[in-house]
Amino acid sequence: MASIRFPQSRQPADLELGPRRDGRIGKIRYLPVLENLGFDSQFGPYYLGFWNTIAFITGGIFTFIWLFTLLAQANFNPVAFVKYFVVLQLDPPPAVYGLSFPPLDQGGWWLISTFFLTVSIFAWLLHIWTRARTLGIRPYLAYGFTSAIFLYLVIYVIRPMVMGDWSEAPAHGIKALLDWTNNVSVRYGNFYYNPFHMLSIFFLLGSTLLLSMHAATIWSLEKYAAHEENAEIEAPGTGTERAQLLWRWIMGFNANAYSIHLWAFWFAWLCGFTGAVGVLLSGTLVNNWFQWGIEAGIVYPQVPPPAP
Repeated sequence: MASIRFPQSRQPADLELGPRRDGRIGKIRYLPVLENLGFDSQFGPYYLGFWNTIAFITGGIFTFIWLFTLLAQANFNPVAFVKYFVVLQLDPPPAVYGLSFPPLDQGGWWLISTFFLTVSIFAWLLHIWTRARTLGIRPYLAYGFTSAIFLYLVIYVIRPMVMGDWSEAPAHGIKALLDWTNNVSVRYGNFYYNPFHMLSIFFLLGSTLLLSMHAATIWSLEKYAAHEENAEIEAPGTGTERAQLLWRWIMGFNANAYSIHLWAFWFAWLCGFTGAVGVLLSGTLVNNWFQWGIEAGIVYPQVPPPAP
């Protein structure tokens, strides 16, 4: 009796995935050294596409305007530019202009550059979304990116427009963004008493804890092939099952190979979302978070010391 031969399954190559293959640039190259750094050895090809092209063009325009204005502040001296790069900044319009369009040297360049930066961010979001749909996977990466986009929009667009003043937005610069964070906290009564800031820090630290524990669990069970989670998720005695037993015995609940990623996703997503809500409420509905904390009963009322 002749044996039946089944066709061998073959993993499709990059250039065979997706109905629209135009837009891929570069060739497939393999760099084995990447495996020693925790990456896959394949390098390329890239997918440029329409939305990615828009993102690169508008992002490049923003970068050019930002760096050119900073270079002008350094009198086009490359040594001074490098030396003071951290403290140079492109400022938003002064409060006197409100939401109007000011002269270029009075914040006009900030408005133009912020517009192109916003377009670039949304184009990159659409690039992630369309690539996921083309490859037949769920666009969870795009979902995760929305949290960062919402925080960006609140800081640079929504909150300044609600308050009717572009000067409420931070300047474009490294130290400038840190100064803005500190100044908003001081101006509106200390962010430590902002409940949404508390939640944001909780989700920030929680996401780092979950991700580090998950990575450590998988890494410790690599000899049982725990990194092959899909193939092992229902097989007894494998690394994935041992990982679930470890979490059940130590943490008291069973976080499986799927749910742990959901936990990490939501903790990370809620970090940006709650932070955005806290910023949006500052100066719009709440002018003093410390006083709000006293009225809410989470801060002990300030009683003056007794007279000597």
